[in-house]
Amino acid sequence: MAEAKRLLALPFSEKDHVDVAIATNMISVGLDITRLGLMVVLGQPKTSAEYIQATSRVGRDVARPGLVVTVLNIHRPRDRSHYERFSCYHETFYRSVEATSVTPFSPRALDRGLAGTVVALARLGLPAMTAPLGAQEILKNRPALDFVIDSLVARAEKMLEDKADAEALRSRVRSRVMDLLDEWSKIAHDYHNDGIALQYQAEAGGAQPLLYTFLDPELKKKPMRHRKFRANRSMRDVEPSVNLWVKTFDNADVEEDGQ
Repeated sequence: MAEAKRLLALPFSEKDHVDVAIATNMISVGLDITRLGLMVVLGQPKTSAEYIQATSRVGRDVARPGLVVTVLNIHRPRDRSHYERFSCYHETFYRSVEATSVTPFSPRALDRGLAGTVVALARLGLPAMTAPLGAQEILKNRPALDFVIDSLVARAEKMLEDKADAEALRSRVRSRVMDLLDEWSKIAHDYHNDGIALQYQAEAGGAQPLLYTFLDPELKKKPMRHRKFRANRSMRDVEPSVNLWVKTFDNADVEEDGQ
């Protein structure tokens, strides 16, 4: 992949420059090459978000506007519909971007978002903890943070109509929020005993951060309780990299250069 992107970026004057590249919808993310100026889209993608992302790969050079040519199939209902309202759709297509489906308070949603939410509520809801170094103030204000538990539990129980299911969700959310607050207190206590200040995120100075991103390599060096305080900074950075190993039919590994 890296070699393919390098070749695409070569200017026309270079010997190995690429004139035409055939691509799938995978180019909708991560292809930032200013040289690309012309794209032919064959058929209307299934989602507007995908269409916007893919076609924005061209025309990134301020001095050289890009051109996108969309080729639609009259025999496909979706293509025909987009053709009939082509101008209107392109003038307003951002309102057609599909919402991402997320189940509130599901186990995986809690894994991804609960720590950041708990810290945000504590920091914004209690003036003593608002400052960058306010993360260590939990040692003095832990009882005052019970409102964080109550707020999240009250919000969670509104998601379910069945009383038994709602009670189970209440119990699960309460337990996880209390665990986060208790672990936060232990982290602050450990740093305090070592003479180290605790801040919310990594900034200048010798204070240690409470929050880490999901892909932060420093997390591997930290005790398990620190790993509970992971918070997203971008929706693109929620999963670690995954290696893909390719084997031939005779079970031999395929090298990166394809040999």
